[in-house]
Amino acid sequence: MKLPKVNLLVKILIAIALGIGCGYFFPVWLGRVFATFNAIFSQFLGFLIPLIILGFVAPAIADIGNKAGKMLVVTAAIAYLFTTFAGFMSFTVGDTFFSKLITPQPMNQLEEASSLQAYFTIEMPPLMTVMTALVFAFTLGISLAYLKGETIKAVLNEFRDIISLAIAKVIIPLLPIYIFGIFLDMTITGQVATVLAAFAKIILVIFAMHIFLLVLQYVIAALFVRRNPFKLLLTMLPAYFTALGTQSSAATIPVTLRQTIKMGVSEDTAGFVVPLCATIHMSGSAMKIVACAVALMIMQGLPYTTGMFAGFICMIGISIIAAPGVPGGAIMASLGILASMLGFTESDQALMIALYIAMDSFGTACNVTGDGSIALIIDKLFPTKPIKNNIIE
Repeated sequence: MKLPKVNLLVKILIAIALGIGCGYFFPVWLGRVFATFNAIFSQFLGFLIPLIILGFVAPAIADIGNKAGKMLVVTAAIAYLFTTFAGFMSFTVGDTFFSKLITPQPMNQLEEASSLQAYFTIEMPPLMTVMTALVFAFTLGISLAYLKGETIKAVLNEFRDIISLAIAKVIIPLLPIYIFGIFLDMTITGQVATVLAAFAKIILVIFAMHIFLLVLQYVIAALFVRRNPFKLLLTMLPAYFTALGTQSSAATIPVTLRQTIKMGVSEDTAGFVVPLCATIHMSGSAMKIVACAVALMIMQGLPYTTGMFAGFICMIGISIIAAPGVPGGAIMASLGILASMLGFTESDQALMIALYIAMDSFGTACNVTGDGSIALIIDKLFPTKPIKNNIIE
């Protein structure tokens, strides 16, 4: 009999619970077995990070460039502004309130207190640094868009499919074991209570922020179309709840498209904006990543500056475009700049993954629902002739 498919979030929650429970009675030798797995897995993840950036950013830029036009430029600009605004809003809230909610750890890094040592590890140095991968991806993407080259673009598209396969078939299935090992180690070292308390507080704050962000986006859109923002937002609720279940902006496109047209956006505009924004508008994802990063740095007593996060937020809006259509794709694509720009270690990245995936559905829902507000603005700026709404009939 075929077993029912278990959602990744459920697997992560089970892994966290088992890691905490087993940490109270596992012998050290068995804990070191999972520490060995985590050491090898983190090496492979580090090897894959630059390839993820190259595999997704370069084809995305080339695809956008091949659709050259004023509407494209304005849509991309609005999506990027929404995404970076969400990041800066998240940083401001986190910087202001998280220090009052979170007690800093006495250790600077979580792994410094670890008592579980791997039996062995396998070195897997990445083929290039994260910044090299970003620059290379930009160079390739922009050049291909300008030259309209199809041969290399086809190779990049196949390379993107290879990386997607590696994430879907290797990283995601093994991720619960990796998270289990992290929480097993934290339980043995007595740090799990502090981490879980911080998680609970941060999740509530981020949920409140993402509701505020959606309302703000539709208030802005309502200023253009002169309509009630709450009625517009209510129309998009089916897309919101669909995204909660699919955890994928791409999989929610049909519902997002239908509801966007129901708001009065022309089919031509909706058909252009919604699929495009499914890959470039990531305000919910950026908000979560920044909030989680600030929380972890405060929890560990690590110094940070506004300038440091400003650069990080600007890069987030680019690095997570065209994130793979798998749960947690955005956090996978951002691990590189978390390490290079914020100095996040392997344990920090594992905690980021766990915290991010715990709220993955809400971030995706925020992304796709916000796509409708961008479509309203674009439809007002670039009006088209009204046509029969075949999609919603």
